[in-house]
Amino acid sequence: IEAISNLEPELGDHAFLGHGKITVSDIKTSNVSINAVPDECTIFIDRRMTFGETQEGVIAQLASLIPAEHKADFAIEPLFYDEPSYTGFVFPVDKYFPAWAHDDDHPYVQAGQKTRQAIGLSDAPTGRWEFSTNATYWAGKAGIPSIGFGPGDERVAHTTLDSVPLDEVVKATEFYALLPVVLKEE
Repeated sequence: IEAISNLEPELGDHAFLGHGKITVSDIKTSNVSINAVPDECTIFIDRRMTFGETQEGVIAQLASLIPAEHKADFAIEPLFYDEPSYTGFVFPVDKYFPAWAHDDDHPYVQAGQKTRQAIGLSDAPTGRWEFSTNATYWAGKAGIPSIGFGPGDERVAHTTLDSVPLDEVVKATEFYALLPVVLKEE
């Protein structure tokens, strides 16, 4: 686990997306009680990639941490979604999501800026969120243009302090109701 965290300085870097990230996000053991030494351990690693990094490169980087004498005892396996949704629908997909971004002159980014103005919000520079969204699939994997706009403060998103002012929810609703109209005009 320490060797995984020590990889941080070696991860890719990009001027806009920033530095790649890696963290051990979960550990599961097969022990029979909390007083027994487990005979097996599964470590889940969340690896946020940036431009220039590949799934194969990430796996090779992790494999290089395993001492030669223990390589036969380890398996590095990308995760796979195949759980049914609440309706029973299954959409199998691997949990590899490549980095993505749109330039400021992209039609979706331009439409987002025009939509902000149309609903009375002040101009704001485009940027990126520090957290992940489902756009990692839609834009990064499926190639469907995506932008992010939403209420709340990203610094507390997905934490116990997460809260969203109702007026911001209303503005976000206005934004997403108008965005298709603005896109059609582009």
